Amino acid sequence: MRHLGTRRRAASAGLAVALALAVASPAGADELTGTLKKVKESRSIVIGYREASVPFSFLNRAGQPIGYSIDLCGEIVNDVVDTLGVDVAIKYRAVTSASRIPAVQAGDIDLECGSTTGNTERKKLVAFSPVFFVSGTKLMVRKTAPVASYRDLRDKTVVVTAGTTNEAALRAIVERQKVPIKIVVGKDHDESFRMLESGSADAFATDDVLLYGLMATAKSGGDYKVVGDFLSYDPYGLMFRKDDPDFAAVVDRTFKRLAEGRDLVQLYDRWFLMRLPTGERLNLPMSPQLEEMFRVLGVPE
Repeated sequence: MRHLGTRRRAASAGLAVALALAVASPAGADELTGTLKKVKESRSIVIGYREASVPFSFLNRAGQPIGYSIDLCGEIVNDVVDTLGVDVAIKYRAVTSASRIPAVQAGDIDLECGSTTGNTERKKLVAFSPVFFVSGTKLMVRKTAPVASYRDLRDKTVVVTAGTTNEAALRAIVERQKVPIKIVVGKDHDESFRMLESGSADAFATDDVLLYGLMATAKSGGDYKVVGDFLSYDPYGLMFRKDDPDFAAVVDRTFKRLAEGRDLVQLYDRWFLMRLPTGERLNLPMSPQLEEMFRVLGVPE
């Protein structure tokens, strides 16, 4: 009987070890939910990118997506691979300001890696990573234009890009301040800028950092200036599907890792202070607001 009791104790100990190992091991596909389950089953993750959101998400001379947001998403993919314990292929899909949120909701893309403002209305539809940039709506006009703010655009035309918070911000100001401005819409930032170049619009309203990116990369960029006070506050985040706590935990863990190792700061410097792979330089130091947000995430003092 003593021998039987010993075997039972050994079996119980073995079961405890097995349970501990099961908890410690990467979850199987059947135990996963949401994006992690989708990625493990398909062995791929789909990243939505923008074609002309310099320096966040744009195409290099070889037509490949690059940028600050693309690098951040690459770090998230690395942590997804570590979490799942399987190789994961990255697939890229171009999105626009208008198509990006529906693409996330429909599952056409798993991560949107661009220049998207995480505001209250959008958070009802999708989830966002921690903030990785702070911008705001300003105006681009020709250097020769006598324009210092939106008030100088009375009876003139301003172009905005479809599906952006800039459009809503400008319409709200026009309505509130009763300034007779005609608002026209471009399908993407490139088209909006072309409307300004052609004279179809007198100003282009979008996030100031994107305007500086256009001025740095466009052949005619030297002909333009950015003017006016901020017309909106726009904290950027990477988008993914709502109600997906396991994937959200991976995203948060990635940002914490990058913050604590100061990689967030190094990535910022690479894309905003150093020369871009396409040859341009933005020279945009980090704002005090973003410095504080990074400090809260864990960037050492």
